[in-house]
Amino acid sequence: MPIVIIGAQVNKKPNFMPIAWCNIVEHKPPMIFISAHQSHYTNNGIKENKTFSVNIPSVDMAELMDYLGIKSGREVDKSNLFEIFYGDLKSAPMITQAPINLECKVVKTVDIETGHEIFIGEIVNVYAEEKYLTKGIPDVKKFNPIVFTMNDNNYWKIGENIGRAWSIGRNYKPK
Repeated sequence: MPIVIIGAQVNKKPNFMPIAWCNIVEHKPPMIFISAHQSHYTNNGIKENKTFSVNIPSVDMAELMDYLGIKSGREVDKSNLFEIFYGDLKSAPMITQAPINLECKVVKTVDIETGHEIFIGEIVNVYAEEKYLTKGIPDVKKFNPIVFTMNDNNYWKIGENIGRAWSIGRNYKPK
């Protein structure tokens, strides 16, 4: 699973937490979901402001990203760990050092009643420096994301391309 860093304003202060339970929900309008345990401090800010950011860290941010998950915003001030900026929503803190930032407004919250809350957010803006893009599209080789495997609790970097989606299977012949 890809690791992202969620940003939210909690008690008027930026806070961040890493999660791996994040994925696209819809293409038009673009929507994403995150799933976080109700005990997370960051959830309070998401519910309070109805906004959050999804910051995609690069491999060189792994140690700091992991620290964010080890320490709660209830115990540690995480607002000074990054250079932070805000977009149009003004309440979803984003990390300048992260190669890609998604600014989201909450469109739905689902309490799945097993300890987790799912926040579905409409992506209102995407921020990325040109150096992370190829022909205007985020290039995975350039932004070098972190991948997490849950059963063994390890972080990984992405390897080589194995083929184009919705294409490499065209020549498959069932036996």
